[in-house]
Amino acid sequence: MTIDFKKGDGLVPVIVQNNTTLQVLMLGYMNDEAFQKTKAKNKVTFYSRSKNRLWTKGEESGNLLFVKSIEVDCDNDTILIKADPVGPTCHKGTTTCFGSETARGFLYELEQTISQRIDDNDESSYTNQLYRSGINKVAQKVGEEAVELVIEAKDNDANLFKNEAADLMYHYLILLKAKGFTLKDIEAVLKERSK
Repeated sequence: MTIDFKKGDGLVPVIVQNNTTLQVLMLGYMNDEAFQKTKAKNKVTFYSRSKNRLWTKGEESGNLLFVKSIEVDCDNDTILIKADPVGPTCHKGTTTCFGSETARGFLYELEQTISQRIDDNDESSYTNQLYRSGINKVAQKVGEEAVELVIEAKDNDANLFKNEAADLMYHYLILLKAKGFTLKDIEAVLKERSK
């Protein structure tokens, strides 16, 4: 792995991503010495421009970044590190230095909306009405949507297939809530299986 430290007067930018969620955690800079220490210790070490010295992330707070992989961009002047963080990455106590507390996508936002409508007992909400009708009705609806998806899969109308897939996913999220589980719980099972 060759890194061109000369372009940036001895420093290259380093993007650190959460190895599991791929959320961007922070940006720092490394010189060759910081890069070599990072590789040797498997802990992200930067060159601090304000301290004018090497600085291992978390050396005081304990919020270390354990290296899982290192990649260099096509111009050999930017490093991408995927790491497992211990605690919050930002000195302000947040997950990331960029403000967003989660890297989880739209399905997680939808799951949160579903949960909120149920927890608020919004009587005008279809989601809440279905949930309040009991586990049998929720499970039955998931079954109906699964059958409709299978039927559309046998045809060639992509739009109908995608809509039925969306209906199934939506109702599946309601079922997870009814059973007391989350997408994160199911994701953990799938990750364990992938090993």
